[in-house]
Amino acid sequence: MRVQLPDGSHRDLPDGATGADLAADIGPGLARAAMAIRVLNGDGTEKRDGTAYDSGRIRDLSQPLGEGETVEIVTAKDGDGDALKLLRHDIAHVLAESVLELYPGTKVSIGPPIADGFYYDFEFPPGVTINEEDFPAIEAKMREHVKADEPFERSEVTTAEAIDRYLREDQPYKVELIEDLVKNQGVKTVSLYRNGDFLDLCRGPHAPTTGRVKAFKLLSVAGAYWRGDAKRQMLTRIYGTAFGSKAELAAYLERVEEARKRDHRKLGKELDLYMFSELSPGSPFWLPNGMEIWNELTKLWREENGERGYREVKTPILYDSELFKQSGHWHVYRDNMYFTDVEGQSMGLKPMNCPAHVQLYKNARHSYRDLPIRYSEQGLVHRHEPSGTLHGLLRVRHITQDDAHIFCAEDQIEEEVVRCLEFGFAIYDRFGFEPRLELSTRPEKRIGAEEMWDRAEAALERALVNRGLDFELNEGDGAFYGPKIDLHMTDAIGRSWQLGTVQLDYVMPERFELTYTGADNAEHRPVMIHRALMGSFERFIGMLVEHYAGEFPLWLAPVQGIVLPVADRHLEYARQVRSALAGMRIEVDDRTESIGRKIRDAEVRKIPYMLVVGDREQEGGTASLRRHKEGDLGSLSLEDVRARLGEEIAS
Repeated sequence: MRVQLPDGSHRDLPDGATGADLAADIGPGLARAAMAIRVLNGDGTEKRDGTAYDSGRIRDLSQPLGEGETVEIVTAKDGDGDALKLLRHDIAHVLAESVLELYPGTKVSIGPPIADGFYYDFEFPPGVTINEEDFPAIEAKMREHVKADEPFERSEVTTAEAIDRYLREDQPYKVELIEDLVKNQGVKTVSLYRNGDFLDLCRGPHAPTTGRVKAFKLLSVAGAYWRGDAKRQMLTRIYGTAFGSKAELAAYLERVEEARKRDHRKLGKELDLYMFSELSPGSPFWLPNGMEIWNELTKLWREENGERGYREVKTPILYDSELFKQSGHWHVYRDNMYFTDVEGQSMGLKPMNCPAHVQLYKNARHSYRDLPIRYSEQGLVHRHEPSGTLHGLLRVRHITQDDAHIFCAEDQIEEEVVRCLEFGFAIYDRFGFEPRLELSTRPEKRIGAEEMWDRAEAALERALVNRGLDFELNEGDGAFYGPKIDLHMTDAIGRSWQLGTVQLDYVMPERFELTYTGADNAEHRPVMIHRALMGSFERFIGMLVEHYAGEFPLWLAPVQGIVLPVADRHLEYARQVRSALAGMRIEVDDRTESIGRKIRDAEVRKIPYMLVVGDREQEGGTASLRRHKEGDLGSLSLEDVRARLGEEIAS
């Protein structure tokens, strides 16, 4: 048989040769380093079939090669990240193997690799509760299996054989998974992987042996409903991570620790920004300090929208359910909505602002001269997020979007989409963010004709290409009514956040029979662009708290400066200093504490500027200025203090 290599060369191998045989044929060094093979197209590009890791494009070294296939050897230095996924998948199996040995009677379910590591879900025997204190013992057992360099051995068995085996082993979750494969996909055989005495239902692939895992660590424990269904069994999910070297693991753990210090839930409490209550789960209560940040962002949002031709509007949150049936939300999004009965009439809280903005458009007749019409709203929406997914400000049920909708003619789409993107770039530049763009195409659950989707996807791609913008394709992740361009940011410690979105919609104007009068005096259908750039004020502020670690730039800081009188006799002058800085967010610390204690407390509160005033400052009409984390900046006149802070705020 002949196998192609990415560089265009080929290797002739015996029939039935495996990936391991190919690596050995190329050289002994590669044979030792090889972890798997990647199957490519004939032109050397990656072979994909719509799925990611378990698609067949990555295969075990032990699997036979196909005649004429183009194949690449995957090693630990693999730039596509597949080697890391293999390692994390491997160690998930080792975790399950170790847990079964330490806690006999445990029932296992699934254990996939994920973005930053892996997890495995278990049902432990009655009376057994696992927490992080148990990790050292579990990790010690895992190291034994890694050191043993146990091979991963794949076998194919009939579904009947696999079900019989797992019934005998009292592993009901595996039985259910196999039965569903038979029922839903007509599967007749399944693959099993053995490492040591552990045999797991798994599609693979895996590295050759457990010994390839060089560094791993268990991280946390959480509850997880079986198959994400709150009506099913609550399982124990153990999270961990793994890397190709101890140095990479150490760097990752350092980032995790830094992220823990920056956690917006922790900092929000410490800085008195917001609070949460079980009386309204998933809905933040904004404290005065948090409202200062909110209001500064609102001011920015309002000014920037006004400069770009948007007209601000405000719409209700409660609507007749018939509106959502017409918009399509009832059929596609109903499970994520809240409904109530008002005098026998079904009413729903809006999950999105778009149907309301449609009503504004329909309120008057429009001609082509009116277009584009741009509505902006700080729109409050409600969405039912399961309680297990709520996470501080980052996933809430009470959401305030920096929302906008543009109604335009077909020949205005490209210009308006580019305007939206450039608006986003201008916003993100304020915070030092560089956006990464994704074009998300039609999802499986959608409304509208395929021809509409074809036009909409082509229009968004054309806008990106003609503007010369780099983007990635994210197939199947569009909104149910149209494709979208999502804008992702990277924060101060390298984490990616999805914030902005620009969505193109032919469906809603059709459903609501929107029209405008064209230059030909005939009725035409407008196109609708949905646009949010911060995403939501809640999530954006949560992200900013973590990005800045609570140390906000001066313009955004809840308290921009604090006057620290050395003694009680300086209190009146301290108040005069605050008055001299009117218009800025300045406090006076009037506590009977030492000046050293006041400075320390101001540092903990991350207040950007401290103005120390004592006898000398009072006599000279000055203040001794200190900068958070930097220390003493010297004595300045109040005019100079005002000028310095004002210049920094303005910049």
